[in-house]
Amino acid sequence: MNNFSSVTMFFLMGFSDVREIQILNAALFLLIYLAALLGNVLIITLTTKDPRLHMPMYFFLKNLSFLDLCLISITVPKSVANSLTDHNTISFLGCVSQVFFFFLLATTEVSLLTVMSYDRYIAICHPLRYETIMSHGACVQMAASSWASGGLNAILHTASTFSIPVCGSPNVQQFFCDVPQLLSLACSYNIVELVVIGLSLVLDFGCFVFIDISYIHIFSTVLRIPSKEGRSRAFSTCLPHLTVVTLFLFSGFFAYLRPLPKSPSSWDLLVSVFYTIVPPTMNPLIYSLRNKDMKMALKKMLKDCNRPSD
Repeated sequence: MNNFSSVTMFFLMGFSDVREIQILNAALFLLIYLAALLGNVLIITLTTKDPRLHMPMYFFLKNLSFLDLCLISITVPKSVANSLTDHNTISFLGCVSQVFFFFLLATTEVSLLTVMSYDRYIAICHPLRYETIMSHGACVQMAASSWASGGLNAILHTASTFSIPVCGSPNVQQFFCDVPQLLSLACSYNIVELVVIGLSLVLDFGCFVFIDISYIHIFSTVLRIPSKEGRSRAFSTCLPHLTVVTLFLFSGFFAYLRPLPKSPSSWDLLVSVFYTIVPPTMNPLIYSLRNKDMKMALKKMLKDCNRPSD
């Protein structure tokens, strides 16, 4: 019986043992990663350069894009490299890093999505007080608090997960070092980590309830707006956000609450894709293609790029 620290390498589960499918998987993941990279970098660039987007909503959106960019970068590039080389391994430090940064970024994202719902609630339900409540200082504090909560949660999960005794071969039945699969290697139940996971799920559920309450107030206010254009604009900024939150949280709840199967399947890998890869890839599309301000900023940037220099 040894602790995780005595393990020098973990073996990750691939999507297939067939070489052709491994190459196809690597190509698909690489295309998805490049799309996520392009989309999130574009949002960060637009919200930084265009003065019209220097508002709380886009300040938080820029933070969200940075989180998504980092979140997908800690899992997909390693998976692509493993598929191309046909060596599904990861070092002990690499596994620790994946666990730490995954919880840092995922927890921060949940907190930031909650803050974004509060921002939309103030903007739509209390527009006259918006600039006072959502001042630059307040926005920075909210973003910093989100990062602090993510850091604390990441430290607790990483410390409790890698302090347990393990039995058998270090085979992680996932394409990255995910905590439920790591806990399945333990010789006995790790009460501390189970408590930490329970607290995380309770806080995530609390964030989801807060977001739902915010949107109940938002939609009730929006439906009273006499202007059809005003209602459409409000829904266009709120519905995508609610979609992102629901997809991200419910796929995570499903992965962490259900019992692990004795024999892993492709379905288990597919579920993990919905909370590690899909949100970072879809967020830029949801927030840019359905947002008039973002589309105008993009057109302006392209126009400036094509303008001949004197």
